[in-house]
Amino acid sequence: MSWTPAIEPACKTRAASNLEMTIEGRPRDLGGFSVRRVLPAVERKMVGPFIFFDHMGPAAFGPGSGIDVRPHPHINLSTVTYLFEGEILHRDSLGSEQVIRPGEINWMTAGRGIVHSERTPAGARRSGARLDGIQLWVALPRADEETEPEFHHHASGSLPDLHDAGTRIRVLVGSAYGAASPVHTFSPLFYCDVVMSKGSELVLPEDYEERGVYVADGRVECDAEHADSGRMLVFSRGARAFLRAESPVRLMLVGGDRLDGERHIWWNFVSSSPERIERAKQDWKAGRFPGVPGDDVEFIPLPE
Repeated sequence: MSWTPAIEPACKTRAASNLEMTIEGRPRDLGGFSVRRVLPAVERKMVGPFIFFDHMGPAAFGPGSGIDVRPHPHINLSTVTYLFEGEILHRDSLGSEQVIRPGEINWMTAGRGIVHSERTPAGARRSGARLDGIQLWVALPRADEETEPEFHHHASGSLPDLHDAGTRIRVLVGSAYGAASPVHTFSPLFYCDVVMSKGSELVLPEDYEERGVYVADGRVECDAEHADSGRMLVFSRGARAFLRAESPVRLMLVGGDRLDGERHIWWNFVSSSPERIERAKQDWKAGRFPGVPGDDVEFIPLPE
């Protein structure tokens, strides 16, 4: 599919007020491999409904090793997993069992409560594995926080793929650049994987209240700001936002409309209600969440 961007002068000629802030990804050890955690941050908790943003890897594992994220619970959110490299075996308390591979989308809605695990599949573990990808959490509107849990997997070929003038855009979730992903969402948002050649330019979608750009690889320029991999640029509401690739780059675009009120986050729980989070903590501690078929021996205990 071809797409023509609305190109205007490069971002370095724009007013600095277009760029609200930059957020540095902070290293976090998840037990055997490191992630860059971008959201939530001290500077900013959310961009649109996106309340959690981890860049997993790049990581390399020797033969017999891999990731082992044991069963753990979520409430009142959706998780979104997207890989650049490697494989993850997803299992959840609905009975879902799905290997996610590069270019595919796993969308799991926790709603009133779900438990899942994420592990390196046995085949990849035997030979030694690599992993590089993004995991997001999307907070749900109040009316949908206690919805029934769901799991949906979307193959790479089902996602819109746009090309023009040295830029490729894959619309992973939501709507952007005149294309819409088949992934069902609960609020207006967009999530795109963008690959740009050196010197190419991009205008961000303008139909959303909040927008951010994460530099997964390479270097971009905007409003005289230079951002290398591991940084997120967050743009002012209503601003025209322009990017120029200073090298070959890979960007993840996220954004959407603001949700209906504050969201609280503690461990793996997100909710508009602190009391709901307290109840979820007690439910997990007491073993009242459902188990994960095929992965019901281990679990991550409630942090004390």
